[in-house]
Amino acid sequence: MTGPTTAVVLAGGYATRLWPITRYRPKMFLPLGETTVIDRIYAELEGIDRIDEVYVSTNERFAADFEAHLEDTAYDKPRLSVEETTHEDEKLGVVGALAQLIDREGLDEELLVIAGDNRFDFAIEDFLHYFDRRDGPAIAAYDVGSRERATSYGVIELDDERVVDFQEKPAEPESSLVSIGCYAFPRETLSLFTPYLDAGNDPDEPGWFVQWLQDRESTYAYTFETAWFDIGTRESYLDAVSWSLDGDSLIADSATVRESAIGDDVHVMPGATLIDADVERSVIFPDADLESTTVRDSLVDEGARISGFDLERALIGAYTRIPDDR
Repeated sequence: MTGPTTAVVLAGGYATRLWPITRYRPKMFLPLGETTVIDRIYAELEGIDRIDEVYVSTNERFAADFEAHLEDTAYDKPRLSVEETTHEDEKLGVVGALAQLIDREGLDEELLVIAGDNRFDFAIEDFLHYFDRRDGPAIAAYDVGSRERATSYGVIELDDERVVDFQEKPAEPESSLVSIGCYAFPRETLSLFTPYLDAGNDPDEPGWFVQWLQDRESTYAYTFETAWFDIGTRESYLDAVSWSLDGDSLIADSATVRESAIGDDVHVMPGATLIDADVERSVIFPDADLESTTVRDSLVDEGARISGFDLERALIGAYTRIPDDR
């Protein structure tokens, strides 16, 4: 089955659960240590010889941001493929956007699909090697440790390594093994996206397509046990930051920090100013200004100015003033 492979990085969402932080920036650009969510994926795909093209599937609203970001990098493979939506209520759904991209770009070879808001700790090339050894589609799967957590994801049942059932966000999951948004499809499978959609099936979550597909083609699960973060909420993003920093904190050289206590898992970005601040497990974006302020489990966006307030589990938008004394 091995051969040239096209990769698609799904980056078309609007990340409303992280607003206002992601209202005007794609969440894939959120920092994870010295890199970003999506740059880690770009870098890994760049080094895999069999991958000849990488399509970044995004929407019209954020297309210019992705284009500018790519122009500032040294990656050769990524190129944009833009779906014709500008708002959340216009979304095609993941399956709908993927089918449109396959048609728009004329794709006709093995396809690797990765959700761009994923942080996982396995080598993509190892996943592709697993795919090569199987006669059919493959998905990456992770045990989230509890059936309660599994209700938020696509839940997989296996017979050995073969998928025998797939339920998208079930109320009462049969297991805690979930799909993490990484798929490999043989060339022959690509023609099935259109009949799936034409039959009126759900265009949104890829799990519904996998559920439909596993009844038609033997589909296999690549399971791993290290780490995985679905970066969709404040809490999950900060979990990924903590894992990336490994208990340390990262303070930019151009940040100003005086008379402040910086705890574990804190990222202070360039130009930020912290005076008499107490910060733990938080991300402080460029040019934010904190004075006499406690920040816990929070994101403070660029240019925000906060004085004399205690923040906990907060999302503070860009250029916010607290108190608002303008």
